[in-house]
Amino acid sequence: MKSGASAQGLKQLGYFDCPGGGQVVVDGHVAYVAHMRAPHGTTLVDVSDPAAPRRLATLEVPPGTHSHKVRAANGLMLVNREAQPANQPPPGAAGGLGIYDVSTPSRPREITFWRCGGAGVHRFTFDGRYAYVSPEMDGYVGNIVMILDLADPSRPHEVGRWWMPGQWVAGGETPGWTGRAHRCHHPIRLGDRLYVSYWHGGFVILDIADMARPRLVSGLDWSPPFITPTHTALPVPFPLRGRRVMLVADEDVAKLEPGPPSFLWLVDITDERRPVPFASFQVAGVDGSPQPEYTGCHQPCERITGTEIPVAWFAHGLRIVDIAAPHAPREVAHFLPAVPEGQARVRSNDVWVDDRGLLYLIDRGRGLQILERV
Repeated sequence: MKSGASAQGLKQLGYFDCPGGGQVVVDGHVAYVAHMRAPHGTTLVDVSDPAAPRRLATLEVPPGTHSHKVRAANGLMLVNREAQPANQPPPGAAGGLGIYDVSTPSRPREITFWRCGGAGVHRFTFDGRYAYVSPEMDGYVGNIVMILDLADPSRPHEVGRWWMPGQWVAGGETPGWTGRAHRCHHPIRLGDRLYVSYWHGGFVILDIADMARPRLVSGLDWSPPFITPTHTALPVPFPLRGRRVMLVADEDVAKLEPGPPSFLWLVDITDERRPVPFASFQVAGVDGSPQPEYTGCHQPCERITGTEIPVAWFAHGLRIVDIAAPHAPREVAHFLPAVPEGQARVRSNDVWVDDRGLLYLIDRGRGLQILERV
């Protein structure tokens, strides 16, 4: 463990030096790291020996774009392509979703590139058949919800879409908000529901029993009064004390006004038509004073394996939050990396857990930590 790092209940097994990343996922013994800035696109890393991670391949992206999100399943890798800055796409920057054959991880092969309008695709999930994406589309303001079928990965096709009323300006709708404030951040599927974060529009729950016609079940928007946008709406795949619960992470950026860092919510969705926030978690020592962006909560691990939830917490590193007693979530372990070389502060951006229970923590500025719960 580097000088300046601190840990409780977690041990560092390995470190992979790489440009900063927006997401890391692991499939088998390969870690897929999606980077924040061009020309760095995606790096595939052999983590069969976590103490000695080894680069297998790297993909690059053109200037004026980034490819900061990645998913892998069934020998396929999907990466986003988004113009930068997203609110003012550079001329000629092509956005969409790259689809690759990674059956041989050391030699990724592009199968096709699915294009869309605006800045492109921001974030998405993938279950091996369907991709649940947040593209910008011509005629809409901001990202919408879309389901793509990749049964034939060379010919992805749209199955269905949903947008928040007001986004479809080409259809005569008028937004009740400013600019791209209400937009799809990313959808997460559980059963026949999509749980969708919608930035300063809060979150929505969609019924996708008929994928061609996603239907709104409910939604909740708490921004304002809370100042940070909603980043992730993550359903817990098992009951907690007889209740169905969703974790909701707000992101510590794009604040409506100066204020304290974002935190993690617990929302009761037992009656999904009436979601009820009932608990929250904030790291110890944080008061109500304004803090700079990239300080607070960012992203819980979307692969939930138990009641201990790993959460990437920007300047506070990795926090393990136990939700076994959902009304009283508590921290049971943490890992704060040393400030990465060339960076001003820690900005832990994403975390994943593999089949061995190992944790992968990517920093927005530089480096991938491989950790073990002890």
